[in-house]
Formats: sequence, C-alpha cells, structure tokens
Amino acid sequence: MAALFLELFSEEIPARMQERAAADLQRLLCEALSALAPRDARLFSGPRRIAIALTVENGIAGASTSERGPREGAPEQALAGFLRKHGATREQLSLENGFWVLEKRTEAREAAAIVSEAVPVLLRRFPWPKSMRWGRGSAFTWVRPLRRITCLLDGAVVPFALHEGDDDGHGLRSGRESEGHRFLSPGAFEVSGAEQWLSALRDRHVIADVAERRALVENGVIAAAAAEELAVVPDAGLVDEVTGLVEWPVPLLGRIDQNFMDLPPEVMQVSMRVNQRYFALRDAAGNAAPRFAFVANVVPVDGGDAIIAGNERVLRARFSDARHFWDLDRQTPLESRLPALDGVVFHAAIGSQGERVRRLEQLAAMVAAAVGADPGLAARAGRLAKADLTTGMVGEFPELQGVMGGYYALNDGEDAAVAAAIRTHYAPRGPGDAVPDAPVSIAVALADKLDTLAAFFAAGEKPGGSGDPFALRRAALGVIRIIRENRLRLDLPALFRDAAALLPAPLRASPELDALPGFINERLRVQLRAEGARHDVLAAVAATGPEPDLCRLLDRSDAVSALLRTTEGADLLAAARRAANILRIEEKKDGPHDGRPDPALFAQPEERALADAIEQAGRRTGEDMAAERFAPAMEAMASLRDPLDGFFAAVTVNAPAPELRRNRLRLLAAVRALVSRVADLSLIEG
Repeated sequence: MAALFLELFSEEIPARMQERAAADLQRLLCEALSALAPRDARLFSGPRRIAIALTVENGIAGASTSERGPREGAPEQALAGFLRKHGATREQLSLENGFWVLEKRTEAREAAAIVSEAVPVLLRRFPWPKSMRWGRGSAFTWVRPLRRITCLLDGAVVPFALHEGDDDGHGLRSGRESEGHRFLSPGAFEVSGAEQWLSALRDRHVIADVAERRALVENGVIAAAAAEELAVVPDAGLVDEVTGLVEWPVPLLGRIDQNFMDLPPEVMQVSMRVNQRYFALRDAAGNAAPRFAFVANVVPVDGGDAIIAGNERVLRARFSDARHFWDLDRQTPLESRLPALDGVVFHAAIGSQGERVRRLEQLAAMVAAAVGADPGLAARAGRLAKADLTTGMVGEFPELQGVMGGYYALNDGEDAAVAAAIRTHYAPRGPGDAVPDAPVSIAVALADKLDTLAAFFAAGEKPGGSGDPFALRRAALGVIRIIRENRLRLDLPALFRDAAALLPAPLRASPELDALPGFINERLRVQLRAEGARHDVLAAVAATGPEPDLCRLLDRSDAVSALLRTTEGADLLAAARRAANILRIEEKKDGPHDGRPDPALFAQPEERALADAIEQAGRRTGEDMAAERFAPAMEAMASLRDPLDGFFAAVTVNAPAPELRRNRLRLLAAVRALVSRVADLSLIEG
C-alpha cells in the first residue's frame, strides 16, 4: 500500500464552495484511481486550498482474460458490436470451437504512472459551480487562479504537468511545495506527506482540518461572549461561512453605539451577518446586547484594538443605512403601499403580488373559520402581509420579509394579532424554525402556503426530480408542520379547493390541482422517514381511502404501528398476509369470493370461531374507529390472531367439496376486508 497526498493551492476560494469541492475531489479521484482500490480518504479544505490524503495499492498486476464473442458466421453487425464494445480490431480475434474469442491483456502498471495520468485529466474537468480564466495563453480554468499542485506518493513527487496540446496550462506542474498563512507566515515550504503537511501548516498559522477550524470559530466566539456574560445568537450558517473565510481564527468583540440600540434586533442581526459576517449577541435577559463578535484572520499585535476600532467604524456606517430605511419606511403606512404591489410580478402565469394579496385576504378568512380564528383579523393580516415588499428595508435585506411588515403594522396601529400574523406568515422557513401558534397567525401562514401550492400546481410548475425552483416541497412541509404541531383538525382537500377557486380563471380547472393531496401525503411520508417513524405504515393506512384530516391519518398510523410492535400484531400481520396470498391465488382461478360465509356450511369448530371473531372484531373496530378510539380498535383487530391461527392449523381451505372451499375462501375474504379497513398490508415493509 502507498500513501497518496494531493493539495491544490490557489487564490481565495469562496467559502460556500470549499467543502463541496473537497467532496468532488474525493469522488473524482477515487473514480479515476479505482484500479488502485483507494480508501481511508481524509479531506481538507479552506480559503486557499483543497486537499486529500488516501491510501492506494502500489500498482496493478498484469492479467490476461478471454472474452467469447459471436459464433463464426454470425451477422457482421453482431461482430462489429462486439469489437466496438471492447475497443478491439478484427486482427485481435481468434476462432475457438466455432466462436470468435478476444484475448485481452492488461499490462502491469505502477501507482505513480496511473496517478500522473489521471490527475491532470481530473483537474481539467473539475466541476466548480463557477470558474475563471487568468493570464494569457491557457484555456485551463479554476475557481480562482491555481498556484501550486502538491502531489506525493509515499513522500515522492508524482510528476505531471497541466499542459494539453498547445495549451501550456499556465506552466503548472506537480511538486512538493505548499504555503502557509498569507500574512502571518508567507512563503513556501516543502511537504513530505499529509501528517507533516498538517503540522507544518499549523506552525505557519493555518488550520487545514475543517472540523477543527469550525470548532475554533464557534467555541472561540462563545467563550469571548461568555467572558462578558453574553450569549451568541445561534447561527450555524454563519459559523460555516466564517470557517471558510479564515485560516487562523481569532475571535474578538466590538461595541455597538447606544443610539443604534432602538433598531429592531432582527435588523441589527441581519445587517451584521449579511454585510460584515458578525455574530449578534444577547444579554442575560435575552435582549440584544450592545456588543458584537467577529473572527479575525490575523493575530493582532495590539490586542486587537485597531481591528476592533475599524470594524466598529464600518458597523456604524451599516447601521446608519439601516436607520435611514427604518425611519423612512415608517412614514408610509402599509395600507398605502398596496397599490404598488400590482406592479410587482409574482409569476407570469399567475399574476402580480397585488392579485395574490387579494386572494390571501379571502383565503385567510376561510382558513380562520376552520381553525377558530377571527376571520376579520385574518383577512386584514392577509391583505397587508406582502406590503413590506415595497419598503426600503426589505429591498436592502430580503431576509426580513414579514418581520418588517410586523413592525410596520404595529407602527401603523394595527391589531397586535394582525402584526404577529404578518410577521410569521412565512414560517416555518426551515426545519429549525418554529411554527405559528396563535390562531390568526396560523390562518395567514396556512393561507399563504395553500395559495402558493395551488397556484404553482395549476400553472404546471410542480416539482420534478430534484428540481424545486419555487420551494413547493418546503411549502408543503410547512403546511404539514403547522397542522401537526398545532393539532389542527382540518379538511385539507377542501381548503385546497377553496384556494383553487380564488385563482385566475384559466387556472381554476387545471387537472394538476388534483395531485395536491397526494403531494402533501408524500411530503408527510418523507418527514416521517426523516424522523425515523414508520412511513410505510402511513402509506398503508392512506391506501384504505381518502383521509382529509392529517391528524386523524397520523393517529391511525400510530395505532397501527403500535399494534405491529406487539407479538400479537406481528403474528396477525403474517396470518392476514397468508390469507391475502391464498385469496390472490384462488381468485385468479374462479374470481372474487366476497360473498357472506354461510354458517350452515361450517364443518369444523375453527371455522365458526373465526366467523364469530370476525363479527365481534368488525363491530368493535367500527365503533372505535368512528369514535377515534384507535388503540382499542387495534386491540379488537388483534383479537383475530388466535382464531385465525387456529383456522390455518386445523382447516384445509381448498377442501375437495366445492361448497366448503368457497365458504372457507369467503371467510378469508371477510378477514381481508376487515383488515383492509385499517391498512393495506401489502404496503407494510418487513
């Protein structure tokens, strides 16, 4: 085995591209070196480099194989296809026992030769989301100018160049040199292997391991804040971004001028995050603190005073801009901004934001009636929900849509419930976001998502494959979470019909609208799978017939899952499947056996016992299901286990007498019908 190390050193790589690039490097390199059985890969990435260390075989041994082709005298096309498949010529074929045979020989090759051949090809087709050319005379592209390539196999340089034909590839060749921190440790140093490289970089103020650097960023900021009895506002995305911006993290704290502290905390946080990559802080009471944290990429010689002062100066300018928008926006009430929404296109086939607002106003009132909210307040919130799109603050920081609308609504004297609904109507924006829980807020948030789903489905824009440009899967998961976490008892298909009825006339009759309930159920299955729950049971329960109430559907699924976790439930599932299999086979011969079994034809006590159990379980199950007592309903279903096992142990279903056979098949059909009222067992895994 041999240790392979490859580092690609360049100008600064955008933070968002680094880890994906390292993963792509591993994927492409392992594919290219598959003959060497690469393994034990370790990835590294940072502002100026991506690298990989892995273990490979020392080479590949020579081998000979024979491939038998078409018969002698086979059509010419068959022989040509065989040669094309193997990249061979007719001269390489021989005849053996009436067949054309190709002798293939693989030459022995050392690992260094394979690596030197594979890596330049890999680098020329590296899949950066965006890449650039630089200098003159080369078509080679990289995300930023590539400066050095370090490629070592057991400490020895694997020689290759990036030139291709007349393209000199910027004169780049593999070597053993890398570089440390641009400012703290400039200049090149020699590399002998991955571990020495890591140690040498650390000595030169570079932490190459992403996980270690991320921990230094996150824990360093937390510790700096804690030293002043402050807490960091959680922001995993910002931690990731800062990790990709620094090689030697140095956390520092700055001060915010007190005259900016009356700005909304969300405005301060977003301004700091988006413009400067600063961390917002809170005091012990959870209020915005007049401090901010940031991570420098140098070790300050003055304790950080100059760096902190510079960042405070920049932040004052940013907050002055935010102050301007905050003061200016509040001079225009949200209501008076509504006409401007008619000039904002929502979607070419769906209409403007103004038309959408008029739909939301009506739909929010309809949903409010279903969730016990005040329809008037919900309609008002729906009417004003998108008005902040025309404000200067949202124009500068789109992330604050809804949030600013809530603040401006309070400034305009709107009801607090209306302001809260405007603020939260986009929620939940992601898996970690809380769902609205106030009735008016629930109504408007649901209305917003129902309208989005109905409009885009009707316009033929439903998601396909991995593509979801309008975030409809996220909208569907938002609907599901709001319903689940608030335990809302809603007729969801009816609400979709209400939403569709408000769409522009050409879209109302779109057949794609019929797919919405199924789309919601599929998203629900995805969510349950992510939670580790029995998504197959949900599919089995949903297959028994339309269930408009998601909470009832989930409660039924939970009851079936609980039953299947018991010995009785598992045995009942096996016996019911056996009954279904027998019926499937026999019904292929002579059609359905759905008639009522005749008690006069019961020849054995086990038949009568099963019939009595079916009748009792059916009655109990029906009563309990109607009353939504799902656990007792499953207990009633489990009572079938013993009589069904006894039936199979003592009774021959395919009796010689035709009337007995039909009657026994009808008994099994009755079992199948009863169980099918609960779940389609064919969809349950395992």
